[in-house]
Amino acid sequence: MAAQSKLVHSIASERSLRSLLSKATSLYLKHRTAISRGVYLTLLLTLINRVRNAISEQKSARTEQEARSEALASSLASTGGGQDGGNSFSTQKRKKPKVELNAEFFRSLWRLLGIVIPGARSKEARLLVTHTVFLVVRTLISLYVAELDGRLVSALVRGKGREFLWGVVWWMVVAVPATFTNSMLSYHQCKLALQYRTRLTQHIQDQYLSDLTFYSLGNLDDRIKNADQLITVDVAKFSNSLAELYSNLAKPLLDMIIYNIQLSRNVGGEGLFAMSLLVQISANIMRALTPPFGKYVAEEARLEGEFRFQHSRLIDYAEEVALFSGHENEKIGVDKSYFTLIKHVNYILRKRLYHGMVEDFVIKYFWGALGLVLCSLPVFFGVPGKGGQRASLGDRTESFVTNRRLLLSSSDAFGRLMFSYKEITELAGYTSRVSTLLTVMNDIRNGHFEKNLVSSATADAKAAAVAAEGPTATSSKAKAVHHPTLLRSRGTILPSPYIEFKDVPIVSPNGDVLVPALTFTVKPGMHLLIIGPNGCGKSSLFRILGGLWPVYGGVVKKPPSEDIFYIPQRPYLSRGTLRQQVIYPDSHADMIAKGFTDDDLLILLETVEIAGVVAAQGGWDAERDWIDALSTGIQQRVAMARLFYHSPRFAILDECTSSQDLATERIMYEEAKRRGTTLITVSHRRSLWRYHGWVLEFDGAGGFVFGRLDAGRRERLEEEREEIEVALRGRDEVERRVRELEGVVEGNKVEEDIQG
Repeated sequence: MAAQSKLVHSIASERSLRSLLSKATSLYLKHRTAISRGVYLTLLLTLINRVRNAISEQKSARTEQEARSEALASSLASTGGGQDGGNSFSTQKRKKPKVELNAEFFRSLWRLLGIVIPGARSKEARLLVTHTVFLVVRTLISLYVAELDGRLVSALVRGKGREFLWGVVWWMVVAVPATFTNSMLSYHQCKLALQYRTRLTQHIQDQYLSDLTFYSLGNLDDRIKNADQLITVDVAKFSNSLAELYSNLAKPLLDMIIYNIQLSRNVGGEGLFAMSLLVQISANIMRALTPPFGKYVAEEARLEGEFRFQHSRLIDYAEEVALFSGHENEKIGVDKSYFTLIKHVNYILRKRLYHGMVEDFVIKYFWGALGLVLCSLPVFFGVPGKGGQRASLGDRTESFVTNRRLLLSSSDAFGRLMFSYKEITELAGYTSRVSTLLTVMNDIRNGHFEKNLVSSATADAKAAAVAAEGPTATSSKAKAVHHPTLLRSRGTILPSPYIEFKDVPIVSPNGDVLVPALTFTVKPGMHLLIIGPNGCGKSSLFRILGGLWPVYGGVVKKPPSEDIFYIPQRPYLSRGTLRQQVIYPDSHADMIAKGFTDDDLLILLETVEIAGVVAAQGGWDAERDWIDALSTGIQQRVAMARLFYHSPRFAILDECTSSQDLATERIMYEEAKRRGTTLITVSHRRSLWRYHGWVLEFDGAGGFVFGRLDAGRRERLEEEREEIEVALRGRDEVERRVRELEGVVEGNKVEEDIQG
């Protein structure tokens, strides 16, 4: 009896539950229009509120960043930074920007988009339009295929063979435009990536190879390491990621809109909204649990660059490493760099493994179950739509298959949107690196550098120590700059037909004060010899004169850069023909415009006695790796021929005849002087003194001597000094021998006394 009463009670409860559910469904269907409008209105208000909150967050972040920038600018101004409107160095360590999807990312991306898509009529814009057209066509074809799939299954269930065969025929017909559309989508994506890379590379190279930015980026600023990787690898990855992202965002978004509109017609908009709400909640949870893949990608790119730099550095210094047998030490560094990279890559793989498992479960299975429930609504709950409770078996089958196909396509589109979040974060990493490169190059072009320098106190202490030695009749040690902000101050550069330094400190980018205040003048015809120990500031002087380093104080007068020519000890030979080695940096067209011919160039080579190189190397148009093809001595002669070709007003010769004999050296210097070139030479060779009338000598302690050079008298003094040194060394030997003999004599006397 008890069991029967429980069974009756359960049946009654089930009937009451069914009755309650039936009443609720009837009530919902009665007021369906009002409920739908309320749901859609709530959704619209929620969307507006989210947009408003996002805008307010961006405004607050921008305001905070502007306040931080103003505070930094005021602090630099209070410490004397950026004086005289010149270049400025910042010694404050810059905090690395976070790679994340924030307002900074969208500003950087918008900046790069303005470069890769310069206008509405550009080739890139036209490619985007045609790419979008094919995306729409692809979605419409997919929609038709979903309906065709439903009709095929319906005909199969109802046993309509002829209708089924016609459906198969149409399936094959639709395959032609579908395959063409898919191929065009892939083609346009690759073309977009190539166009983006071309635009961005050209823009970066225009800035990188102008105004000595390529030099300043690696020598005066510490923010960018391995600029070669940024320009070659990261720009390509950014372009590919941006092109893929458009397809991976636009296509799924378009699919979701069209498929959901059709689904709302078939199964009702309310069920679709409820399912979308659950999907959105799960998507937010997934996004909160997603690791910062953009940060990981940026770090991986940095480690890849460091690993590449290790090998590049080993190639550059292979001879030195080989001579020192330092391959084991270098191997330790290379292995450390590689294993650091591999450790980070394995960390990313583990993160992607766990994240991929959860993501696949949510997207493929949880959302799939929600889709099955959605497709069953017209059948079990009587929701108006195609394939409802009163439809035939064939219509229900067609409706279910069509809705199922649309739902799977919509879920796949949403899944691709979810997967695209990782792609967006990776794009954020590439965007951050490329945008940082552009920002740093822009700062350098505006004269702002950020480098880790020694403290100004150290610099001032060195300047004070030099100045404390007091003035002498022949040196300028007392003219040190006693300024507490020496490293942040700037001097004045004036155009002039001659070269003059007046109280100019020679300071390296690392903050080492080599000479506190340098003063000298070189007018046309004043051939100057510069001598001094290593590290005293000779090469630094040339870098300041060439505009590579900033002027930290005083006044520099110099002619235009085309009137000053520099020849180092190891000449630079470019990639190209033999002719280009002589006329560098001119092109063949520039040579013709100047009125030079190949015969004129041959005369220049005859002057330096290497005319046979032309025939030996296969003519003027021969292309070689000239650094390997020519010996160091011939390279130096080619460099002197280059000097004769340009015939500048001033020439800086930095040990450029170190591999030449005295006869060739004489020919080079006398020919340069005959052409009216004023020579500024750095060399320790005594044979060069006769070609100069002035000398600038550094003592290595911050002092210098500038005056006339009497070559004959100086040679006699040097010879006398060497003789005295030899005599003094001989005197030491004599004194040592005398002491030995005195010791022997004393020992003999003691022995005689003992015997006596």
